[in-house]
Amino acid sequence: MDKEQKNNPLHGKTLEAILQHLVEYYGWQELGLRIRIRCFTDNPSMQSSLKFLRKTPWAREKVETLYLECAD
Repeated sequence: MDKEQKNNPLHGKTLEAILQHLVEYYGWQELGLRIRIRCFTDNPSMQSSLKFLRKTPWAREKVETLYLECAD
């Protein structure tokens, strides 16, 4: 189990930290263009976006994938 976590680039990163990084890197407008979900395009906020992402696995996966792409 420990080896799995060492190879997981998201280990130790919270969803809030990931989203905060993406918002600082891209801004809400660009983030909404890259990931087409309404919580990024229609009156975006950290709180509403986190709430949606925590309940929606496919959207969270897209956010995590984009984070890994921009973190390289």
